[in-house]
Amino acid sequence: MDKLGRAAEEVRITRKTLLELPDPQQPAPPAPKLPDHPAYQQIMAVFAAADAPLRARQVCEAMDTEIAPSNINNTCLKLKRLTERGILVETRLGLFTQPRP
Repeated sequence: MDKLGRAAEEVRITRKTLLELPDPQQPAPPAPKLPDHPAYQQIMAVFAAADAPLRARQVCEAMDTEIAPSNINNTCLKLKRLTERGILVETRLGLFTQPRP
């Protein structure tokens, strides 16, 4: 067998070996970290019990927070922050839910 034939055979064997190797598993991305403030745990408890997407006002009602514009706005900001972290999803403007696998 000449030099070129030997090199071609080695390439064929190497290719066969590489194709037989299992695909490397991609590491799972780390779970998004929930902010430390207790309000975020309360919000997540509301979503854990919810069976449909919620608006900020509904979250305030579920947490027995006074229904005032400032409280609704603060809750909405927290919901947006959770959305930015990938913990919640905004399905439509102002409507939030947990992502489904």
